[in-house]
Amino acid sequence: MARSRLYRNGELVEEDFPLERVASLSRAPENVVWYDLCQPSDDEIELISAELGLHELAVEDAFGDHQRPKLDRYPSHLFLTVYAVRYDESGIAKTEIDVFLTDRAMITVRGNPDFEFTGVLRNWDRGASLARSGVGFLLHGLLDNVVDTHYAAAQQLDDDLEELEDLVFEERPHLGRRALRLRRNLTLLRRVALPMREVLGSLMHRDHQVVDEQMMPYYQDVKDHALFTFELTESMRELVSSLRESELNVQSNRLNLIMKKVTSWAAIIAVPTAISGYYGMNVPYPGFGQPWGFWGSTVAIILLSVYLYAMFKRRDWL
Repeated sequence: MARSRLYRNGELVEEDFPLERVASLSRAPENVVWYDLCQPSDDEIELISAELGLHELAVEDAFGDHQRPKLDRYPSHLFLTVYAVRYDESGIAKTEIDVFLTDRAMITVRGNPDFEFTGVLRNWDRGASLARSGVGFLLHGLLDNVVDTHYAAAQQLDDDLEELEDLVFEERPHLGRRALRLRRNLTLLRRVALPMREVLGSLMHRDHQVVDEQMMPYYQDVKDHALFTFELTESMRELVSSLRESELNVQSNRLNLIMKKVTSWAAIIAVPTAISGYYGMNVPYPGFGQPWGFWGSTVAIILLSVYLYAMFKRRDWL
């Protein structure tokens, strides 16, 4: 996969050139350069920062970890931090992508190779007619793909949420644990999706001069997708909370039903216990030593037990 591209007058003319040529190529006004640094070495960091005059604070942020999505402006360049995400059985996995933007160069920095640029390259090839917009064109292809990963993860979480809804009223163990894990993943997605609105809104501000009139509608479209993803994430977080409450209500109702059944059977069992206990006393009682005493107590046990069972059954306690 190509790690660098050179556009000249809106046409792709070269790929896979070394890092040492980035500065010289970006000086020509007709050129636009992209170079990707994946797990860069100290030498590469020093070279690119010196050649392009990158601010030391931006370099420190780019080659560190755990930055929040943001857009910073420096005298000679812009610095962005965004996160691509992937959702699988282990949960939300984030890949930090840091971007340096000069007038004619875009340098991307990744701490790991988990994020593939295949989709970004596809976006650039599909929109090649927009390449004359320079770094605004390159950045759009990247941000569009990043927001697509957010939306794809949100869709997968939505599918899991629908499955969880179907299980609320079923006898399934560990449902609460699944709901909490889903909510945790939604929170992680929210942390990277929410700031994208601010980042895109800042880029579209004319003071930055990154987005020209030709690219403005495309950035607005990406911003709309980012807003939709955030709203979808928020609605799912609220729905997970509602499902958790519904699960607790279902469990409470199920416990009440069980208690009614236990109480009903206890009442039925109490009848033969009481009668047999009475006739088991070691003192004379009506029917003592007579066959009719035995048969009378037996019939009383059967009739009262059947009556209580029928009454509880009619009231839906059994």
